[in-house]
Amino acid sequence: MFKSFIVFITCLFSLFSFAQDYSLLWQGYFSYNNVRDVVRGKDKLYAASENAVFSLDLETQELTELSTVNGLSGETISTIYYSDLYELLLIGYENGLIEIAFDNDENILTVVDIIGKVTIPPTEKRINHFNVFDNLVYIATDYGISVYDLERLEFGDTYFIGSGGAQVKVSQTTIFGDFIYAACLGGNGLKKAQVANTNLIDYQNWQQVTLGDFLAVESVGNNLYAIRTNRRLYTVVNDVLTEQFLYADTPLDMRSVGANLVVTTMNDTFIYDESFNLVIQASVTPDFNTAFNVATIDNEIVYIGTKDFGILKAGYASPNVFEETHPEGPLLNTPFSIKAMANSLWVTFGEYDIYYNPYPNGGPHRRGFSHLKEEKWINVRYNEVLEARSLNTISVNPFNNDQVFISSFFSGLLEVNEDEPTILFNQTNSGLESLIVPSNPNYVDIRVGASMFDLNGVLWTTTSFVEKPLKSYNPSNNQWKSYSFNEIVTEAFDNRFSDIVIGSDNAKWLGSFNHGLIGVNDNGSNYSLKHLSGEEANMPTDYVTALAIDKRNQLWIGTFKGLRVLYNTSNFFTDDDVRAEEIVILEDGIAKELLFQQIVTDIEVDGANNKWVGTADSGLFYFSSDGQKTIFHFTKDNSPLPSNIINDVSLDESNGIVYIATNKGLVSFRSGSSGAQEDLQSAYAYPNPVRPGFNIVEEKVKIKDISENVNIKITDIEGNLVAEAQSRTNQRYSGYNLEIDGGTAYWNGKNLANNIVASGVYLVMLSDLDTYETKVLKLMVVR
Repeated sequence: MFKSFIVFITCLFSLFSFAQDYSLLWQGYFSYNNVRDVVRGKDKLYAASENAVFSLDLETQELTELSTVNGLSGETISTIYYSDLYELLLIGYENGLIEIAFDNDENILTVVDIIGKVTIPPTEKRINHFNVFDNLVYIATDYGISVYDLERLEFGDTYFIGSGGAQVKVSQTTIFGDFIYAACLGGNGLKKAQVANTNLIDYQNWQQVTLGDFLAVESVGNNLYAIRTNRRLYTVVNDVLTEQFLYADTPLDMRSVGANLVVTTMNDTFIYDESFNLVIQASVTPDFNTAFNVATIDNEIVYIGTKDFGILKAGYASPNVFEETHPEGPLLNTPFSIKAMANSLWVTFGEYDIYYNPYPNGGPHRRGFSHLKEEKWINVRYNEVLEARSLNTISVNPFNNDQVFISSFFSGLLEVNEDEPTILFNQTNSGLESLIVPSNPNYVDIRVGASMFDLNGVLWTTTSFVEKPLKSYNPSNNQWKSYSFNEIVTEAFDNRFSDIVIGSDNAKWLGSFNHGLIGVNDNGSNYSLKHLSGEEANMPTDYVTALAIDKRNQLWIGTFKGLRVLYNTSNFFTDDDVRAEEIVILEDGIAKELLFQQIVTDIEVDGANNKWVGTADSGLFYFSSDGQKTIFHFTKDNSPLPSNIINDVSLDESNGIVYIATNKGLVSFRSGSSGAQEDLQSAYAYPNPVRPGFNIVEEKVKIKDISENVNIKITDIEGNLVAEAQSRTNQRYSGYNLEIDGGTAYWNGKNLANNIVASGVYLVMLSDLDTYETKVLKLMVVR
């Protein structure tokens, strides 16, 4: 690996930084279906999806992923380039960021010079193309051309080559003979300059070859080619353009690979020799009905980056017989709603805006769903989901985990059995109903959103914009019931709901768009309806966005403007003066409201009764059970989160995994916490034995499957006390040697004197403080 750059790191520190590798506790679940660029490098092929990269070892066919977990930014990738000489991968982004991944090195170099240029508008910093000549990279951008020195790892000049030195969009550059050519958009045409000229920063040293809009310029052997936006490819001889071909679709990419020219359109990839003779043509087929983005070749194999199937690989002999290649992952990098179970995760990609409109960005969306099952992804595309659109909330039947119900914010409710969509419930075959448009009585639009199963296995769903928005469905007898909110909401149009949770007393709590918190008490013939809203109830806004009931039956309420807690839910329906309370914390000695004015998107309660809180622009928070202590605050700057916009959070408590859905991808954090058990029968310690290679201080011994209120004592074989902890006292992240987090305790191997214990047998004595059940575990430590 080329490492002469190290000499310059200290003097260039202000211009770049090395990103951290987070792979110890974090995992990324990115989609690699939409490949935006492909390049050949040494013995590998590199492919860039929207915000992650993967490599294919051409000899072993091994796939390796590179994402935010390894230090990438998570921003939207626009182009990549591999340098064989310096053994590095350049990654360019739409926002102007450049990152450099070095072979056999875990560090990612982040270069922010272009982002930091205040003289260039933020919308015009896109990296369009890398062109390497000797040790210099000519970077085509939306403002002009910047030069980067790969040997010194520093920027050189920037060329503004428009009239009078104006900024112009440069789509691609190439070196041909003694000249550098630039394909420009915005009517700025094709330009050239002497590549050896040391004053290319002066726009007057750039000559106008021709005017127009050019998508690409590339040289192959003794020929120079250019493509205009009129879909025509030209040869350029003595600055005269001669048309060679008119494509049916606009060319998306043109590149030289050895002695070949490769041109890609959405439906075809054309491979020419250097004299522009067509060698092969690969086209979209019915088996892989997608759009091509880009292509490259190696050893008479064409590799095509597609919108839906990652890389499609085909040999020259059979150019339309494809093999799909990409790492496993979900369908898309836009997870909207997630639901975690033990060793399982469901993901949907439907979308509606803050006004519960499913039409943003071209909706209602036809996107299918994904299921991570025992570390394998099962992807169900739109053509398999019975035409259900804008799929969102997922509810898994607690009595039959193979039966799943997915809400559609346009089509109703989709039932899935063993990963196969089986029934789409709508206005014709269920208690669901469509919203009514008076001017179009035949219009059908069934906006099912938040849903949840109760303890009896009955599914409760919310339907927006209808008179009876709360529905129950019993899968065991196919019985539907509907509930009206007319006492509170007088107009059907105002029935819009973000979340639903169900308490242990079977009370239903709903977050509404403009009526605050709505409580429903349905006990047999007793039906009570009440809402909490307005300043008199201490609600910062009537737009409730997220709800969670914790282990103490306290209701945590996320809103569009902060966080509230209903500490006593039992008297909600009988007390006329119920109020929600803010959480006041001390920050630098000053009393402040927790998450003041923050848009809360989700709240989840873990086994230790701590709270995971997602926000719309501030990342993810992990609070102690009472909210007084911030244990973690993850953002895209200090973690692998690809975005600070958190769409959803879900917990796999069996494995201590927190899944986090952002608007730019899905990641997980191994928190280690788990739910408490009813008894101590299944409690165990691991690793056991603790071997010399295990870092006991950092990785800790885990005592799993303990009960909710337990005392733990660790002694040596002679009965000397080594460590002790008690639930609700020695909680995790409190700095103790033995800490408890829900159903798991953590011991760092240290004794009461804060020294690491010697080799030997240790006794872990468990005692349930409620039932007086006891259990003793033997733990062997070998140092």
